[in-house]
Amino acid sequence: MHLLVHLVVDPMVHGIVQPLVTRRTWLLVLAVAEVVTLVALVATAWLLVQQRREVRDLRAQLEPAPTPTRVRQAAGWAVRTAFDTAGRVRERGFVGGLLMAPIEDLTQWAFEDRAEIDAVAAPDGTVTILFSDIEDSTRLNEQLGDKGWVRVLAAHDKLVRAQVRRHHGHVVKSQGDGFMVVFGDPQDAVDAALRIQRLVSRSGNQLRRTPVRVRIGIHVGTAVARDGDYFGRNVAKAARVAAVAAGGQVLVSDEVRGSLESTDIAVPMGPAGDHELKGLAGTHVLWELTG
Repeated sequence: MHLLVHLVVDPMVHGIVQPLVTRRTWLLVLAVAEVVTLVALVATAWLLVQQRREVRDLRAQLEPAPTPTRVRQAAGWAVRTAFDTAGRVRERGFVGGLLMAPIEDLTQWAFEDRAEIDAVAAPDGTVTILFSDIEDSTRLNEQLGDKGWVRVLAAHDKLVRAQVRRHHGHVVKSQGDGFMVVFGDPQDAVDAALRIQRLVSRSGNQLRRTPVRVRIGIHVGTAVARDGDYFGRNVAKAARVAAVAAGGQVLVSDEVRGSLESTDIAVPMGPAGDHELKGLAGTHVLWELTG
């Protein structure tokens, strides 16, 4: 007891013990502070995770789930952007269709592909021009929706291109459901047109489920400039002949009939009357293929 009192009271001993106690206390305080800081960091991180989850859940509640209508709309937009369907083309006034485009546009398209057209031309410098499109395509587009309509277009496109290749033709331009095609021989054009009409309603499941009616017009004319009569006017005449046709018909100009008769090839056809053709002077005799 006397020794303990001496240690506490003795100033020298007190001067040694007190710093030791103070350092230990600070170390303890620092350790506790570090633990508290670590706990706070862990708690803060957990709170951030929870808040992010809450924000994500809240967004999910605020944003409605895609409905079938929304999905169709999104798909339709993508389809239109990728394929530029005939429905949108018609809305923009480009196609009433390819068939009623201005002569200047028809001429430009022809000359953009002039090398291929010259390669197809007959030895006498003429080419046979075929135009086609699907009758009442705007209504079909609205009825089927864009996705269904594009499936029909794909089946139709495949059928037309196959027959063009088979009959030695060349596709100059296609837009939506419309085609501009050239042949070196009018007989090839006629055979391709008749084959397309036979196959279009029985070519594949898609066209069986959605029957379409194709209208086709054919004209033959020079592929080179002659006395100011440019190839573009012959292209325009073929387009306008197709515009006169009804679904399922193949109409040809009087020039086509004359070319076929000169080769002694019998192609069944009947008169389709005299018609005024937009942008072209006078009236024009047309014939309907019946074979």
